[in-house]
Amino acid sequence: MDHIQRFIFDNTDVRGEVVTLEDTFSNVIARHDYPAPIKRQLGELLGAVALLTSTIKLDGVVSLEVRGSGPATLLMAESNPGLEGNAQTLRAIARFDEQAELTETPSLAELVGEGHIVITLDPKEGQRYQGIVQLEHDTLAECLETYFAQSEQLPTRLWLEADQARAGGILLQKLPEDGRTDDPDAWNRTVKLAETVKRDELLTLEPKELLYRLYHEETTRIFDPFPVEFGCTCSRERFASALLNLGEDELRATIEAQHQIDTQCHFCNTHYHFSAADVEQLIDAPDAPPPTVH
Repeated sequence: MDHIQRFIFDNTDVRGEVVTLEDTFSNVIARHDYPAPIKRQLGELLGAVALLTSTIKLDGVVSLEVRGSGPATLLMAESNPGLEGNAQTLRAIARFDEQAELTETPSLAELVGEGHIVITLDPKEGQRYQGIVQLEHDTLAECLETYFAQSEQLPTRLWLEADQARAGGILLQKLPEDGRTDDPDAWNRTVKLAETVKRDELLTLEPKELLYRLYHEETTRIFDPFPVEFGCTCSRERFASALLNLGEDELRATIEAQHQIDTQCHFCNTHYHFSAADVEQLIDAPDAPPPTVH
């Protein structure tokens, strides 16, 4: 199973995380026919949203949306606290112009054009928060570093990579000084060491092996890995609720015209079918469980 590896450097104010995504990434891209540049950028988004969720420690949904006017109008990745146990679940989607001619390795700016990133934090309890960052850099990592500088006011560095099969990332963050560190150069030193990471290393090395490669001369404390997997939050119940929100008149008009309602989750491509009888049952008993598939 994919996982996030958290770590800190003893006697410093620097912490970090490494994420590796192979099964999760494969599950996402297997459900859609995305061109290579879209796959790579979605891989970076998946790595980023996993790292942000772990960093923010939010008991709720974290989503990253990149919206723009270029060949790709939407790139989105979402992290959920998990459907089973404590595993963090991820999903992602892209909308793009299928007729657009994409270069082999376009930057985020070339792929999306003018636009912005929306970071949404939706806790199970408490107020929903959205932060917006303009696309003023060529990479997702640089844009998110700007977000942390503006919103969290904590020095944060990110390294994100993805190919056709795997995604990986490193996050370093300088915590507020509490007077307990005796290593004032720790931040600069650990960042410079992280800057030596090679693309292949970030994609192929196991987190502990990667941390040893970068920081074998540092006193690094590594915590238990945190599992990450693909998971979609769609369900027949959620789609039934969405149909009810359309209103009785529109639902009956749709059934009169089409005799049934078929819908599909954009993230995982799961198909949901509602017959005319199903829709009437929803209207008559909106609080009851949705009818099963016929």
